[in-house]
Amino acid sequence: MKQLKSNAAILLIMAVIFAIPSCKKNDGMSMEEKNIDYPAAYVVNGESSTISVIKLSTNTVTDSINLMSSGGSMIMWPHHIYHHQSGGEHHLAIGVPGMDLSAGHTGGMPGMKGMVVVMDAVTGAVKKNFEVPVMNHNAVFSPDGTEIWTSQMDMAGKVLVYNATTYALKNTITVGDEPAEVTFSADGTKAYVCNGMSNTVSVINPSTKAVIGTINVESNPVGAWPASGGKMFVDNEDSQSISVIDVATNTNLGTIILNFKPGYAAFNTTANELWVSDATNGKVAYYVDMGGNTWMKHGEFVTGADAHAIAFNGAYGYVTNQGANTVSVINIATHTKVKDIPVGKKPNGIVFKL
Repeated sequence: MKQLKSNAAILLIMAVIFAIPSCKKNDGMSMEEKNIDYPAAYVVNGESSTISVIKLSTNTVTDSINLMSSGGSMIMWPHHIYHHQSGGEHHLAIGVPGMDLSAGHTGGMPGMKGMVVVMDAVTGAVKKNFEVPVMNHNAVFSPDGTEIWTSQMDMAGKVLVYNATTYALKNTITVGDEPAEVTFSADGTKAYVCNGMSNTVSVINPSTKAVIGTINVESNPVGAWPASGGKMFVDNEDSQSISVIDVATNTNLGTIILNFKPGYAAFNTTANELWVSDATNGKVAYYVDMGGNTWMKHGEFVTGADAHAIAFNGAYGYVTNQGANTVSVINIATHTKVKDIPVGKKPNGIVFKL
């Protein structure tokens, strides 16, 4: 009997020890705080539900943020990530559709909800995570950082606008069927949402929240990616093409035929090249405007299986490879791979904090 009491006491002590929080809390959510006080790339790993932090000066992973440890919330299959700096503060917004979108961008099961996660980019602490009524594709800060915009991937398409401080819902904007990525033009004057089932792009005035135009594009558009020179490049998955949109006139200037399913499109201002990831073949193809909006393919290079998001920093391009669990670092001038950086499982979104 004495031994049983002794064992019970030990178990009670152990239970108390394990019940004590081992890390700081923010908004009721437990997360070990970091000190990411250096220029970094943040890579969202969908299957791992983590964020790999790459130090840009060495192109090595120096930290990892575990989203599943945020106070018991089921942050599963995070997707794209966006950054906003206000004064000395750096914040990240992540869309969490809750399902694997690596095979294609289509809606989930009826009743499936999404989530938005807001983080401090320096400490890695989750400031807030909140559920949205329908699965979403991304969450992005408004140009002034006062709002967070996210789509609802439903046939009754909507864009929800939240206050970035109180996280209260401010506006609900009706768009096309099954909207995916929400983005802003490079000058911040217009918001764009690609309506996958409508084959259109809705153009929204960020100030009034009014839809000011609807642009017809090709089949199953996913994202309208901003570029300098007043253009947006729309990747159309099913038609295997890129639509070029003029921001000033809200018109479709033409179509670039790819002959492969695009994963992402990014324009490099320095080289005047449009890079498009070829997910099926694990490559990136690059195109040049020959004049009059006539785009020609100038080459391609291998990155890794299921190439996805593309981002540029200085002389290098960074490509997430969902099937290879790596990020490829590419020399922009020579189009050669510098290295592959191992990250988590199924990396998709990437953003920089400089």
